[in-house]
Amino acid sequence: MQPNHAWILTAPPAQSRAALRFGLPVAHAAYRVGGGPHLFRANMPISVRGGLMALDCVGFDGRGEAGPFCQEVLRECSARGYDGILCDFEGRPLPLLAEIVRTLAGLAQKRGWPLYVPEAYGDCTDSAKVLISSALSGGSLIQRLEDAIQRYGQGRVILAIERVAEDFYLPSPTGQGHPLTPAELGQLMEERSPSVFFSTELCAHYFTYMSRENGAHFVLFDDAGSIRKKMQVAHRLGIRQAVLAYPQVEDLLEAILVEA
Repeated sequence: MQPNHAWILTAPPAQSRAALRFGLPVAHAAYRVGGGPHLFRANMPISVRGGLMALDCVGFDGRGEAGPFCQEVLRECSARGYDGILCDFEGRPLPLLAEIVRTLAGLAQKRGWPLYVPEAYGDCTDSAKVLISSALSGGSLIQRLEDAIQRYGQGRVILAIERVAEDFYLPSPTGQGHPLTPAELGQLMEERSPSVFFSTELCAHYFTYMSRENGAHFVLFDDAGSIRKKMQVAHRLGIRQAVLAYPQVEDLLEAILVEA
């Protein structure tokens, strides 16, 4: 798939240089909505410039005013040469964060910058790009993306690829599995030597196994090929960009990009 700028990497400061070597846009996950609200910053290498600001809201109490905070964001973007903002806001939507999104959307639009927001804030503005997670334990990725396109419009939907590696008990009434590290997944596959299948609906690999202690298990996981497949599905629907968390895919990225 061409061009490679269809991929955006998010990376914390300690991994920003490693992420930059791939020549892709990097959203620097060094920023947080702090009390006040004020813009909290982690230490960034002085030499790192350009790319996007990635902003989370961990621990934010939801109080304060949007305007002064958004001006802090703009000043930091100017100082670092950023030309885009990615709001990585998790948890339930907060009214002040919704106001921040609306304000940043207007400011970014004036500057020709993209603003990326999670789905929970997708209705706050009609100009921001909406991040739709690829992580599913049921249903269909194609249907998930088609529903998002119908709601937000094709040009606003961005695929947020989340690398999956989970072990589910069967049956799984909650749809929640036990997360596996790459090492744990590798060890499990070595021990069980399972027959691995590919789910077209979920765009992920899977296998099953039996445990004497707790019965049947279903393991769902991604590799470079399944991640490329997710982007191919999105591309066929007219979705031109995907966001990847560099720490999640560091060991797979070269393989992902080799045929991208």
